[in-house]
Amino acid sequence: MVAELALWTTSGLLARLAEHPHAEVRRAVAVNEAAPPHVPAALLDGDALPPARSCRVCEGEPDLPWDHCEGAHESTVHAMRYAALCNPATPAAAATAFAGHPSWLLRRELAARTDLPPQVYTRLAADPDARIRARLAENPGIGEALIRTLAADDNDHVRKQAAHHPAVPLDVLRRLASTVRTGPAPLPRIAAASSDEIAELAASPDPAVRMLPARRTDLPDDIRDALTRDPDAKVVAAVASHPGLTEVLLASMVDRHGVHVAARVAANPDATAALLERLAQQRPPARKALREIARHPRATAVALVACLDDGRARPVAAGHPALPPAVIVELLADDDRQVACAAAANPALPPAEMTRLVH
Repeated sequence: MVAELALWTTSGLLARLAEHPHAEVRRAVAVNEAAPPHVPAALLDGDALPPARSCRVCEGEPDLPWDHCEGAHESTVHAMRYAALCNPATPAAAATAFAGHPSWLLRRELAARTDLPPQVYTRLAADPDARIRARLAENPGIGEALIRTLAADDNDHVRKQAAHHPAVPLDVLRRLASTVRTGPAPLPRIAAASSDEIAELAASPDPAVRMLPARRTDLPDDIRDALTRDPDAKVVAAVASHPGLTEVLLASMVDRHGVHVAARVAANPDATAALLERLAQQRPPARKALREIARHPRATAVALVACLDDGRARPVAAGHPALPPAVIVELLADDDRQVACAAAANPALPPAEMTRLVH
């Protein structure tokens, strides 16, 4: 009860609760963002407070199998310090002492703070644990020099996080583009790029760099359409699902790159019924494309029946209202319960069958 009070109270009681004899109460105080700065600072330091006399672990109620207490309530104190480092009310001056702490968890949370002195960030950038460097690499509080340092890190994940930094220089991002996988969403720096920067990136001789702007769905029409004609299938796939593309452009992408872009074309909101039918009837079938067609609002009965041949597309297609009623009824007896349930919930299921299922 006292720990719950410490989590939520905004009164001057927090300073008193920070001296509570139970370490769990102190941990709750460390979580509370309403605490005056000197309170979480004292909890981090520990020397200014009387020692705690008990914790959950020494009382026989550990939260985790590896929790331990050898008289100093080690696990709970660690959790308390973790909470204090995460707490924005904790002064940076009190947090900096943990840059060399043995616990990588504490150093990792320190690396996420945006209010530390530059020399602390520099020290963390040289941390031997890649998990700390990776957390630092995405920290908006670090400057260009450290971004460049971390972008040249030996660890793939550190470089990936540097690529996601909102202030990563474009020349650095160009180098990173071909060495790390950044995912399908536009990177923060690319999302904020100017029209001139987007045009420059889209004209790069490196397809990995051209993919960076290709992921943006708000591209100028001329740049978007030019990227659909890119010789690299990955670039085309990155832009293929963007709205506003004509049927001619979508079809030409499939003509040139086939299965490599079929799924992304099928996911395009402007894909026509005729194009979806064509994709569904490709041989050999493009399995990922069938899964996109099965959920597309423009999918026709012909396309949806073809989707039933794919195990993962089948339950999605079974719930599509454009599926022929006779097929829906057949799917009610499907061996796959997920397919049968989707068919039963299909709004195109004949009323007589609905009545039969209810009774």
